[in-house]
Amino acid sequence: MAKTRILASLDIGSSKIRTVVGTLDEKSNVLNVIGVGIANSTGLRKGSVIDVEETINSIASSLEDAERMAGEPINHVFLGIGGNHIESMDSKGVIAVGNANNEITEDDVDRVLEAAQAVNIPSNRRILRIIPKTFTVDEQRGIKYPVGMTGIRLEVEAHIISGLIPNIKNIEKCVLQAGVDIDDIIPNCLAAPEAVLSKRQKELGVVVVDIGSGSTSISVFEEGVTLHTAVVPIGAENVTNDIAICLRTSIDTSEKIKIEYGSCLPEDVNERETIDLSLMSKIDTQKVSKKAMAEIIQARYQEIFGLVKDELGRIHRDGMLPAGVVLTGAGVKMPGVIDLARESLNLPVQIGFPQNFDGIVDKIDDPAYATAIGLLIWGTRMEARPGMAFRSLNLKKAASGLKKWFRSLVP
Repeated sequence: MAKTRILASLDIGSSKIRTVVGTLDEKSNVLNVIGVGIANSTGLRKGSVIDVEETINSIASSLEDAERMAGEPINHVFLGIGGNHIESMDSKGVIAVGNANNEITEDDVDRVLEAAQAVNIPSNRRILRIIPKTFTVDEQRGIKYPVGMTGIRLEVEAHIISGLIPNIKNIEKCVLQAGVDIDDIIPNCLAAPEAVLSKRQKELGVVVVDIGSGSTSISVFEEGVTLHTAVVPIGAENVTNDIAICLRTSIDTSEKIKIEYGSCLPEDVNERETIDLSLMSKIDTQKVSKKAMAEIIQARYQEIFGLVKDELGRIHRDGMLPAGVVLTGAGVKMPGVIDLARESLNLPVQIGFPQNFDGIVDKIDDPAYATAIGLLIWGTRMEARPGMAFRSLNLKKAASGLKKWFRSLVP
């Protein structure tokens, strides 16, 4: 009989904490989502813990909701981590092939990935992931996976993602004190694309823009591998703050009118339309212009897409990705965001909904769940063992696990 494993993911955002529970049939390799939990995130700001007790309580509340729906206890999770402290860089590693017959083995791949990690990063940063982009065997470039080939010299071009150690440890502490172990820590910029992209999109060239509450993650794929990642310190909460300042409303009222009446396209809004705040707030009683609010929202989203365009220009891919832009995250549900992104980035644009899973689809058919679902999909590809804590992994095991995942992407 085929075994069924229970997996859980924990997406800790600045606005919401989402837990998703799924089962994996090891024979059919089908992910079936059976439980979802969501709680307000009151102890974090821009991905960093600012109140330990409140963060623990929020995580515990999300876990309890998911356990109740799934009917199964959650003992371990795949943890997504984001925020402004996440940074990335490219690196190269070079080794001499170890075998006497010069055949490249999996150990050689492990060693060259370790060599690529020997970079000068600050002592307060931890490498979260090293992603092989392409291998070179002697003078033959553009190799996706070199095991079994013959050569003397093996090189790798890799993409390294790191985070601040204090920020990571604070989140780890909160998760552990909430009563669950951590199977693995995955940067959000790698998790969300797993849920919304197809292999064809990754091969052609695509950028995923994940607009969260406190920050926006950018992930570029080409020829099936991660080409570039970045995090910009602007998100949907900046839009709410802008509305509160410009229209002189409270934060809660600003969030309500943004969700109910917001738009990225002020040209589609009648100048005479107003919003009576007294209908939704006891504090704010004035009337505000709906068109003025749309202009405020448009300005901030234009800034976000401008920063995305700058990142694409930095890697010479501005306007050069055939599969275009996939927008995901809670911040992309704003009316008019597709048109504004298309105009700003000069690329085809679509909203990315979670895919590649069965179960309670109606509960999580929402871009806001892309990271949580992506964490589960990542977990199935990493072939992680339940209860395996991230903190016990050494660099070689981490590189080996990533290698298995990378090989699963090769057609």
